Amino acid sequence: MNDKDIEKVLNFLREYQDLYGNNLFVDRERIESIAGEFPDLPGEPNTKPSKPVAKVREKKMTKPADSPLWNFKRKIENCKNCALGNTRTKFVFGSGSEHADIMFIGEAPGAEEDRTGIPFVGRAGKLLDRLLAQIQLKRDDIFIANILKCRPPNNRDPLPDEVAQCIPYLHRQIELIQPKVIVALGRIAAQNLLRSTASLKQMRGRLWQYRGVDMIVTYHPAAILRNAGLLTVATEDFKFIRETYREILKRQN
Repeated sequence: MNDKDIEKVLNFLREYQDLYGNNLFVDRERIESIAGEFPDLPGEPNTKPSKPVAKVREKKMTKPADSPLWNFKRKIENCKNCALGNTRTKFVFGSGSEHADIMFIGEAPGAEEDRTGIPFVGRAGKLLDRLLAQIQLKRDDIFIANILKCRPPNNRDPLPDEVAQCIPYLHRQIELIQPKVIVALGRIAAQNLLRSTASLKQMRGRLWQYRGVDMIVTYHPAAILRNAGLLTVATEDFKFIRETYREILKRQN
């Protein structure tokens, strides 16, 4: 490795230390493999011109006061249909563009999301941002939501009755946003959406249909933080997201 490659790896490790803490041990083969696959992750931003994978649909932009999506948020944000409405700090509706072509769906807010009211913040959110950047996307281009809008105590899995009460809200979000691709983040989200008991390994790497929309399943960023070995698999999934979206655009043009 030359000096430039070494600096690239050092930048990579600095970012990983920020994500994973001080107890990360990665062998040289692993470092070179990932650094070679994502030459600009996580060092300096890519300065090479690249064609964005997705472009927010050109529609008449609405103001928050007359937006159907954000009016819907105001309508449901005080929901008490299940017990989680009594324990939450903030209702986590979702964030992003109401005209997004790609919609990401997780299972439920965590502690940081409950505190801020914003989905996928903290270390998991930072990793998601990095994965998005590799396919030339940013949060303003997509919409991120969860099946549950309120945090379950101690981050436990959503209960069936909680999902039953909350998932109609997600269905309405999908109707209003009209995404071309849905991405399920994590096993729990995918199993609830597909009503399946299959493992995430069995569900990823192929196209599903959810409410008439192409859906892809990948790992939740928090799972990648717990197991760095999943990063390479997740990057393959994000490339699959990119290619699927491009194919959809070709079919529609």
